[in-house]
Amino acid sequence: MARNTSMFVTIATILSLFLILTALAESRVTQLDGFPKANSVTCNAVYGVEVGDDCTTISQAFQMSLGSFLGINPNINCESIFVGQWVCVDGSSAN
Repeated sequence: MARNTSMFVTIATILSLFLILTALAESRVTQLDGFPKANSVTCNAVYGVEVGDDCTTISQAFQMSLGSFLGINPNINCESIFVGQWVCVDGSSAN
């Protein structure tokens, strides 16, 4: 009886590994079809955030709209901007 159980466990383990390897091989990503493409951002100049700065004051200081500022800083969180953080103040973004 122990021999049959051992053989069953061995066969189940081999079959499980085979199925896992097959699933991994068949699910490999070759293209990002169906996923949104990341924005392409080019930054030509950066600014280190100082005490009292926020997204609005920085964008105004560099004579740009808030929308443009956010466009070239796509990952910025204006609610938690911090002193010393580098932000892009001159650049372009393409969707």
